[in-house]
Amino acid sequence: MINNKVEQDVRKEVREILNKEDGIITGGALNVDYIATDETLKQDPTVKRIKIFIPTTLEIYTRHYRKRAKEGVITEKQAEDLINQLELIKKINPSSLIENTVNKLVDSQAYFERNTEVIKAADRLVAFQVNKSVGVADTIQKAEKKDIPVKKFDYTI
Repeated sequence: MINNKVEQDVRKEVREILNKEDGIITGGALNVDYIATDETLKQDPTVKRIKIFIPTTLEIYTRHYRKRAKEGVITEKQAEDLINQLELIKKINPSSLIENTVNKLVDSQAYFERNTEVIKAADRLVAFQVNKSVGVADTIQKAEKKDIPVKKFDYTI
């Protein structure tokens, strides 16, 4: 869940990072990850400056999001927008989408493993923690353990 303030902050941070000729890394999920990827597509249509780590293969991830939409956890539009975005990234620059071919389920363990991979590839972390997200807290903890700088935004929605 995000609001306009979160979206504005994410887009601003992504633009600043890309304007410095750096790249971004995301977790390929809804909300903050989706917005960060969308802004990267606007700034860098070749998507050479983005790495997206997902917790499974894109095929499994797609099934998971469509299932979550059927369960009413997210909307069908959210699921399809994310799927289309990830498929577009893979089509434009396949090396930008890093799929985990080992995990067969999308569960908390798979997401935490994905967070580990994100931090392994990162030299700093800009974290947008909405409603005390456990996943974001996990990523921050891993970044601090790796001793990389963390810039944290906190939101309660």
